Amino acid sequence: MKYYITDNTAPAVPLSEIPEASYAEFYADLAAKLADARYHIAHYFALPLGDRLRFFCLLLDDAEAKVLIASHAMEYYDEQELPSLTALHPQVHPFERDIAERYGVRFDGMPWPKPLRFPFDRFDRGSTMDNYPFYTMEGRSLHEVNVGPIHAGIIEPGAFRFICNGEQVLHLEIALGYQHRGVEHEFETTANRLRQMCLAEAVAGDSAVTHAATFASAVEKLTGGVPSARLGVERAVALELERMAMQIADTGALCMDVGYQLGQVACEALRTMTINTTQAWCGNRFGKGLIRPGGTNHPLTAEKAAMIRANVREIARRYDQVRRDIKSSPTLLARFEQCGIVPREEMLRIGGVGQAARASGAARDIRATHPWGVFAGTIRHESIVKRHGDVMARLMVRCREVLQSAGYIDRLLADYVPGSLPAPDYAAPPAPDSLAFGLVEGWRGETCHVLLTDAQGRTFRVRTLGTCAYATEPVPQGTGSVYGIIDYFNGKYTLRVSERRVEFANAAGLPRAYPSTGRYSAPKPTK
Repeated sequence: MKYYITDNTAPAVPLSEIPEASYAEFYADLAAKLADARYHIAHYFALPLGDRLRFFCLLLDDAEAKVLIASHAMEYYDEQELPSLTALHPQVHPFERDIAERYGVRFDGMPWPKPLRFPFDRFDRGSTMDNYPFYTMEGRSLHEVNVGPIHAGIIEPGAFRFICNGEQVLHLEIALGYQHRGVEHEFETTANRLRQMCLAEAVAGDSAVTHAATFASAVEKLTGGVPSARLGVERAVALELERMAMQIADTGALCMDVGYQLGQVACEALRTMTINTTQAWCGNRFGKGLIRPGGTNHPLTAEKAAMIRANVREIARRYDQVRRDIKSSPTLLARFEQCGIVPREEMLRIGGVGQAARASGAARDIRATHPWGVFAGTIRHESIVKRHGDVMARLMVRCREVLQSAGYIDRLLADYVPGSLPAPDYAAPPAPDSLAFGLVEGWRGETCHVLLTDAQGRTFRVRTLGTCAYATEPVPQGTGSVYGIIDYFNGKYTLRVSERRVEFANAAGLPRAYPSTGRYSAPKPTK
């Protein structure tokens, strides 16, 4: 199958140059490539174009730093069922579910066609949040524990239904579609680029900088804008500050999970110091307003650069003490080591990214595999990889990345000479009939935004995708028992899996916990 081959620094792609294959060819080629660990999907979606539904797939080649773009199409009213790639590669699961939910496309062999979200305008009206058939089990000793969907803090709404036998967790089902805000639709209904940037910052409350940088990158590729080296430095500093803040917050959450209050309180203080540093820079603790296409409203001054360096050095010094305490605590080690193991093969099978993947030996990091900005020049990033795949490995990746990010910030600002930077450009005309993507490594993992324009150069479709904290933490499936404790910290509910003898019984198949609720039969949309 032919692909349009590009990379993370190239300009927008004309739609006419993206090859269109038959689904049979698309299916066979993608099935073969996804069997190779060097490939994984960044995005896969469908768009109605006239009477046709065109599918676009962005496939990442981590070995060659390439982005392979392919497509296939079907008639909008075609009732043909497409063979499901999910049956072979579970990483395709959320993409096929989204396509089925939006457009009523039927995928033959889809193991579990559960909707991703429950918006008011979905084509399948057969199930709602009120009547959705959650997986159930019967037994006098069993009880259900419902967590969410209302959460404090900045976590996005999600509901978690546990089926437990005492402390034994037998099943977990997650529903994340309680608050479908229609962000992508809002992107498409306004031509005001400033409003679009504000929408990007609101995609995920704890990743405002990441999503803003991703969207700005896609816009700049569409408009032919090339950020200056100075602007690239400032964006990298903002991204690494966000990474530090959120990884420190997660460290505190893990300490709280096992009752280590000293580590929890220390991390809360350091996280506050980090986001206050961002606030001193741009006026917002989460970095909203800091990233804008073509320029910035908050250029660094010499005083602010010195303040950031001093704060980051102090944060790193104090955080390193917390890290050393964690590694020397027998109580913490007993609860973190050999707990919640996700083997590398399983992580690759489900398409894991971010620190979860790196903790299982899968070196997926956009900064290294698909570099952009300073990571394509000034800094040669080396991913921090652990191989045990347990809670301790995931924690140590977080700890090391905090210190690594602090080093990057210090290095970038050491020789930085502040100067004038252009104001944001909200009026640059985008290329017509084109596709552009932003691809950025956020603190959760890779984040991808795809923008498409029509013949007049208007942004008529936006697809956003950011890694989710829940999607990268699968419940182990197989023989044995799974034990866990539900904890709450800083607006987040977490499940600490503590069973040490779970064996993955069918690594080539889908998790057995996926219930079958019947074939998805959404009607075709009407025009």
